Amino acid sequence: MDRLLHTPDGVRDIYGDECAGRKLMKASLVSELHLYGYKDIETPEFEFFDVFNTDRGTVSSREMFKMTDRTGDTLVLRPDITPSIARAVSKYYQDETIPLRFAYSGNVFRSGGALQGKMRQTTQIGAELVGDPGIEGDAEIISLAVSMMLRSGLTDFQIDIGHVGFFRALAKESALDGDSVGELRELIESKNYFGIESYLEDKGIKGESAAAFIRMPELFGSDDTLDKARALTSSPAALEVLDYLDRLYDIVKDYGFEKYVTIDLGMLSEYNYYTGIIFKGYTYGSGDPVIQGGRYDRLIGQFGKEAASVGFAVLLDELLLALSRQHIDIHVPEPGVMILFEEGFREKAIREAGALRSEGISVTVLKRDPDRAMEDYEAYCKNYSIGRIEYIDC
Repeated sequence: MDRLLHTPDGVRDIYGDECAGRKLMKASLVSELHLYGYKDIETPEFEFFDVFNTDRGTVSSREMFKMTDRTGDTLVLRPDITPSIARAVSKYYQDETIPLRFAYSGNVFRSGGALQGKMRQTTQIGAELVGDPGIEGDAEIISLAVSMMLRSGLTDFQIDIGHVGFFRALAKESALDGDSVGELRELIESKNYFGIESYLEDKGIKGESAAAFIRMPELFGSDDTLDKARALTSSPAALEVLDYLDRLYDIVKDYGFEKYVTIDLGMLSEYNYYTGIIFKGYTYGSGDPVIQGGRYDRLIGQFGKEAASVGFAVLLDELLLALSRQHIDIHVPEPGVMILFEEGFREKAIREAGALRSEGISVTVLKRDPDRAMEDYEAYCKNYSIGRIEYIDC
């Protein structure tokens, strides 16, 4: 029976000040999304397996929590929120042609997380800009990501921007097949220089493309990184991507956020549904991204509505970990009041509590136990962030 007192691996209880801080941070970040015109949307925490199957380009089936309903259909706890929103948009906004902006907050579930020391249930807060195929949409989403980081209290962070088109153009020039593309992508993203060289030799890939692949993990930094990349390739498709990123960087400058943005052409993604820019946000205190996103122009079309889209998710658990390690406090409301009353003064205590609550003050009302010392109540208030005691005995 003792084991029932514990949570399963990869999930945990959240309570007290930590729980309060999480809720406040979620509310603050969602408020920032609203300032940019993004409207709330909620999708179910479990869906049909087909919403996230391999053809959609989402996570591996092995990482999903699966179950079967009474009719025999396979359901999964969502491992990613974007495909859920793509399904909903296709169903409810089929005829809308003006861009749509959605804000969401919810949990995602990955079955493999605990094996890597990571949580199986995590929280994401994000935005999806649907129906905007242009560079303006990409710039808005990146700038919104920067705004979200600033809203959280972070000041020392970086948004790294890449583009799946650069790697794909080089892969096409090299005539790599699907499996080879996936293997090479993993080597590049992990910055395994020796592995990349060895792999290219085994595949017989030489010349310009091989040199570009080998240098990709080094193509990181300010916008002059794009000039370094241009010197490595003559592929028209790859050069077009570099020109696009150059223009995108200029628009981010218009927002005044260029100091938070770097170019990373060696950054690739586990999600195959991305078709254009991809980006991740990093800060010290967390080895993993605190924000990630990109453009996915073909995903919603798989559900029946053609709509070019771009979006991102803030990984709340990683963000809060970084804030804690950087000693950045989450602003909490003024501590509340405990009204402690003696026998016969209940009505007065209730009236006083009502008056304080009408001013937005949190109030705990408690009848005093004559067998308890006042120090016991003071210790309770200290433990549970109650600012003061108002004692009513007359």
